[in-house]
Amino acid sequence: MLLQGKTAIIYGAGGSLGGAVASALATAGAHVFLTGHHIDNVKKTAIHIESAGGRVSVHQVDARNEKSVNDHIHTVMESAGSVDISFNAIGWQETQDIPLTEMTLDDFLRPINVALETQFITATAAGRIMKAQRSGVILSLTATPGGIGYANVGGFGPACNGVEGFSRNLASELGPYGVRAVNIRSGGSPDSRIFKEAIDAGGDEVKAFVKKMENDTMLKQLPLMEDIANTAVFLVSALAGKITGVTIDVTAGTTSALNYKVTNVAFLKKDAE
Repeated sequence: MLLQGKTAIIYGAGGSLGGAVASALATAGAHVFLTGHHIDNVKKTAIHIESAGGRVSVHQVDARNEKSVNDHIHTVMESAGSVDISFNAIGWQETQDIPLTEMTLDDFLRPINVALETQFITATAAGRIMKAQRSGVILSLTATPGGIGYANVGGFGPACNGVEGFSRNLASELGPYGVRAVNIRSGGSPDSRIFKEAIDAGGDEVKAFVKKMENDTMLKQLPLMEDIANTAVFLVSALAGKITGVTIDVTAGTTSALNYKVTNVAFLKKDAE
């Protein structure tokens, strides 16, 4: 197995993507230490992993609190002997679907502050240990607005840009110690909990919006949670041993309306025949 003997800490393991990545890492052989502020959801992820034969430990950790994170990571070191993988997937408390010109300053800044605060706390805690052991991978997660202009996402877009920039800079500092830092940019997974809840609440209107998102990708489909999780397993494995300081785009080729232009050109050509 790709990650046999590895130790992974997942922050936000009770969420859809955090849980999916944790399960994939465990399936690949890692001993996963699941953490979250709301322990009940984390335990559900743990039960799923255990039922599949994975090695899992569960702890309640506030990923925005330095003492909570540092105390936990030292507990992991005492029990496992190393920290090989750190992945932060906690929510950023963003407000969306409001134009920037109509948004309050607090709503704009909240996801930026939460994202960079938690990434700094968890990544530097892991980085200090990984520097000493001269190995490890720090993985982070952003979304499409980190790569293109995206309307009505409030502070979420700048937060994505901030996390991607932080990951690059961290990689440049930790690289000489054999430690890698890589970010995954997701396009939004329609099988995730947040999408399913939105579809259940919004019905046809939300389904139409998801279809629009699919149409604005080169592949005409959005990445599933499995796609993100499989990418995570690859990136933290030895197969990706020379990949660091970059964002890996797993958005199925989300564009700035490129596909609409291609469709229009094709339509115009057909119309002219």
